[in-house]
Amino acid sequence: PLIMGHEFSGHVVQVGDGVLMAPGKLVTVNPLISCGDCSMCAAGLPNLCQRRRIIGAHCAGGFARYVVVPAAQCWPLPEGTTDIAGALVEPLACAVRAVRHAQAQPADPLLILGAGTIGLFCLAVARAEGVRNIVISDRVEGRLRIAHAWGATATVDGSAADAREQLRTSLSGGAACVIDAVGSNATRALALNLVRPGGRVIYIGLHDESSPLAANYLVRQEIAIQGSFSYTTADFGWAIDLLQRAIITPGAAWIEERALAEGAAAFAGLIDGTISTPKIILRPAKC
Repeated sequence: PLIMGHEFSGHVVQVGDGVLMAPGKLVTVNPLISCGDCSMCAAGLPNLCQRRRIIGAHCAGGFARYVVVPAAQCWPLPEGTTDIAGALVEPLACAVRAVRHAQAQPADPLLILGAGTIGLFCLAVARAEGVRNIVISDRVEGRLRIAHAWGATATVDGSAADAREQLRTSLSGGAACVIDAVGSNATRALALNLVRPGGRVIYIGLHDESSPLAANYLVRQEIAIQGSFSYTTADFGWAIDLLQRAIITPGAAWIEERALAEGAAAFAGLIDGTISTPKIILRPAKC
């Protein structure tokens, strides 16, 4: 069996020969291990390395008290950073990349579909980049309240019968860019329906493996579709900088901390909807 967990931080307890990192140092782990030799790595796109491996997916991850990781994947965190904040760097880096792909200008209407962790982080990053008009949609009322508190211009209940009309009104007719942080057939189609001619759609959610697209409509409206996967080294570093700027503040309103032994129950609750908290933090020390 594989030990999962790719979003984590921890304190160094032991280092190998020649490693200068001091035991006791709090680090966050970049779980994406690239080969460093291929054309994608040479182009500064380790996230597209065809020989990439991900800690927690291809080798043992952070759902444990101890984990062995390459020293190069450990990023020391600035003094004063909490271990919870350190565990948020990886998903924040994913949001950084998606927002960079969006290329939204300050006055552009930006729509985010999904107010889970990635959707909320896209909201926070976009605001930090100066985007002023951000609409976000989700089916969970509690998540919409968080989005409003984080500065969303408007929030729309995606389960409402007139959700599409509400979104179109909030966007004054259409979005310059849509970030789909869900990845279902429905949200992928909705994104195309709500982006204005000449706009951009960023697909970062991975719910459905494949989805039908109105190709002729895309052509005639000159809509650009961009996938966003993981992050580059620069994105990861920028995420740490953004945490230092306190664009997000870990708190009980959107983070629930549980013991590692409760992990399976927490995942089940997120899947069946009995848990609406956007983020669950598992703490191995409590198992």
